[in-house]
Amino acid sequence: MRTLRDLFAVRSRELPSPVAPGSPAVEAVGVSVRLGGRQVLDAVDIAAHAGEVVALVGPNGAGKSTLLAALAADLAPGSGEVLIGGRPATAWTAPELALRRSVLPQSAVLSFPFPVEDVVRMGRAPWAGTELEDEDDTAVAAAMAATEVTRFAARPFSELSGGERARVALARVLAQRAPLMLLDEPTAALDLRHQELVLRICRERAAAGDAVVVVLHDLGLAAAYADRVAVLHEGRIAVVGPPREIFDGELLGEVYRQPVEVFPHPRTGAPLVVPVRH
Repeated sequence: MRTLRDLFAVRSRELPSPVAPGSPAVEAVGVSVRLGGRQVLDAVDIAAHAGEVVALVGPNGAGKSTLLAALAADLAPGSGEVLIGGRPATAWTAPELALRRSVLPQSAVLSFPFPVEDVVRMGRAPWAGTELEDEDDTAVAAAMAATEVTRFAARPFSELSGGERARVALARVLAQRAPLMLLDEPTAALDLRHQELVLRICRERAAAGDAVVVVLHDLGLAAAYADRVAVLHEGRIAVVGPPREIFDGELLGEVYRQPVEVFPHPRTGAPLVVPVRH
């Protein structure tokens, strides 16, 4: 019976080249998606560049997770194109894609009680049979330390809390060491401390040259940590840019159908978005 590592152990696959700072790691060009008869994305254009964090925000049903899935090449658009590493996503084989982008879905579900360390080590499967396979132990240890899961390395994944599972899933993504990270609501199950931890990790990966695209509901986190924010509204991008430039109370109030006020943080100047309460 073939193992997960066997599936990736193909020596003929093309290994990723270093991505030049500021060059696009992933691009969506005119991407449209229909699901269940509904237009979920409508001619979306967006790119994430090496060395930056791009946050996707917007109300429920705006198309954030669908856009992330399209950028990951996990969902084929009905029209338009996604480029990864300057090449159409469809031109890469699955093992080659796994070397170029890592994906964190909204929920992490495993049917078997794998130990935490084994779950994190799954992120190294794409490198099996390459010269970088020797980095497996170092990559796994570093990812577990960064996400603060080392102390329960031997515990079964199924026995962890929701927040602990979320951090282990992120550790798997980090261990993969792909130059493009795509994270879908990575802070949803986390407490305040670990929400900040996850976004600091995103910033560290960007500082190291990776491109990070992250779906967030917390506009404060997006404003504090993202280089650029794309505000999605009814399947389109209403506005995209640095949060200090685009976070406008009138626009956000219209998108979220909730009046808000936007203030600069007294120390950092980052926008603070507060609902209007009577």
